[in-house]
Amino acid sequence: MNTIFKQKNTHPFSNAANRLDRLPISRVHFQVLTALGIVYFFDLADLFTLSNVAPALIEHWGIPLSTIANVTAASFLGASLGGRLSDRIGRKKALNLFVFVFSIASLCNAAAWDIPSLMTFRFLTGFGVAAAMVITNSYLAEFFPSSVRGKYISFCAMIGLIGVPITNIVSAFVIPLGSWGWRLVFVWGAVGLIYFFFIRRLEESPRWHENRGEYAKADAILNRIEAQVEKEKGPLPAASQPKVSETVKQNAGYAGLLKGRNLKITIVLSAVWIFETFGFYGFASWVPSLLKSNGVTMENTLWYNVLHSIGAPLGALLGSMISERFQRKWILAASAFLTAIAGLLYGMTFIPIMIIVFGFIVNITERVFTSNLYAYTSEPYPTEYRSSGSGLAYGLGRFSNIFGSLLVGFIAVQLGYISVFLFIGGCWLACSLLLIFFGPNTNAKQI
Repeated sequence: MNTIFKQKNTHPFSNAANRLDRLPISRVHFQVLTALGIVYFFDLADLFTLSNVAPALIEHWGIPLSTIANVTAASFLGASLGGRLSDRIGRKKALNLFVFVFSIASLCNAAAWDIPSLMTFRFLTGFGVAAAMVITNSYLAEFFPSSVRGKYISFCAMIGLIGVPITNIVSAFVIPLGSWGWRLVFVWGAVGLIYFFFIRRLEESPRWHENRGEYAKADAILNRIEAQVEKEKGPLPAASQPKVSETVKQNAGYAGLLKGRNLKITIVLSAVWIFETFGFYGFASWVPSLLKSNGVTMENTLWYNVLHSIGAPLGALLGSMISERFQRKWILAASAFLTAIAGLLYGMTFIPIMIIVFGFIVNITERVFTSNLYAYTSEPYPTEYRSSGSGLAYGLGRFSNIFGSLLVGFIAVQLGYISVFLFIGGCWLACSLLLIFFGPNTNAKQI
């Protein structure tokens, strides 16, 4: 096995990337997918807990759409801290912290007694899931071989997106049980604590240790990983020759994201995440409330959502299958364009079968996009900026939805139902154009 390499001046060489890149996909990788798939599952489940609960709050608490906008906005306060913290204390420690935060906060949502308390708990839940997702994507990008990185990050997203139809089915059954039924949906969101039964299977990212100059720790982790893979797959091929590591930037901070090559990456990714968040959450968070406010019964609204969301894991599976066949920027641009078209068509009909069909298509194309965007966001940055950079872009997207939620609420009340879908379609079209003209190519590049 490869160990630490040194020059005559004792400056260590960096070789974690080469050692990880030559590993065949094995049980070790699938253990990582299982543990981190749980984070994906409950992150996406959390989105649909609130969107499903909203019609029940309108009915049982008698609150208007504008108040729903305020509660939704609270879910998106604070997100980039997770990436910055994981760059400082490690991927695994930070992930443990934020999974615990969002799981306990979701349970607290079930005990909310008024709008201010619900908004407070939604803030804590949204903060936790956003931070956990940033760290999850950084870990996946650093651990999986570059030749299949996008495929398996998208596959992990598919695991998570199974949570969308399951959460919608749970909601459809428990919310109609009574005025208290919506509380059980938030209890379901707290089941994410099962993550801690799987966390022992995760090593800290060796590339994080290596980037901090902790070469002995990185080497020890790599030796354990390689031993497990060799036991299953047989002798490993030799790793490529190591490269001299760049100066360690333990305290690089956000300032480095606005310099040199990082500046363009940060601007493009942040803009894409802002428009994606407006488009994605504008549809997912608001459709049940919009249908309810336009005369569709709560029960029908919930079951439409179930049928729509069956397309979510299928979209992520498709995204995984094509992730390495084409440049991810082109997959993202094409799927964003198709989502814009399907979303516009959704907003132009109240015919039940058309609502189901176009909602199903939106869920497929959105998830092709989102599953690949998670991979894409972590790829362009060097290790010392990876979590901070992807966290900033993702965090700005989530933070912007404070205003996006309020804006969608204003458009719905003042301009009408169809105008909401014109706005959502425009956001997806903006994503497509940004990626076509400014998105970097990333497939199979060692990062």
